Amino acid sequence: MIWKELKKQWRFMDGVVIICLIILSFAPLVVFSLNQTDEATKEGNIAIISIDGKEVDRFELNEKTKHKEKTYYPGKDKYNIIEMEGTKIRVKEDNSPDQIAVRTGWISKPGQTSICLPHKLVIEIVSNEPVDEEDDMIITY
Repeated sequence: MIWKELKKQWRFMDGVVIICLIILSFAPLVVFSLNQTDEATKEGNIAIISIDGKEVDRFELNEKTKHKEKTYYPGKDKYNIIEMEGTKIRVKEDNSPDQIAVRTGWISKPGQTSICLPHKLVIEIVSNEPVDEEDDMIITY
């Protein structure tokens, strides 16, 4: 009964509008994924490792980066083993209770982070490209 009423009210252009709206809803996904792909394929990225808000290490991540592991001791009886290879980096092992940083896995794109809160350890990927400061804010009167 309800379907018969809906079928009477349905018009061809209603379907066209609905299909266009569905297609347009995926536009931001396409734009942002293309933007991140472009940034990841440039000259490489930099991984910044901070403990308690202070930068302790910085690694360049590119295709030539060899496999490397480094252990950090952010406090008494705390450790984090960081593994990097090529354009990606991760927390391979730590002794935090929840293992969130370990479960985050590999990160490789600018803006991605891996955080171990109990140890206050943060790995952040930033772009190696210089930032154009002029385009940050436009003020008009």
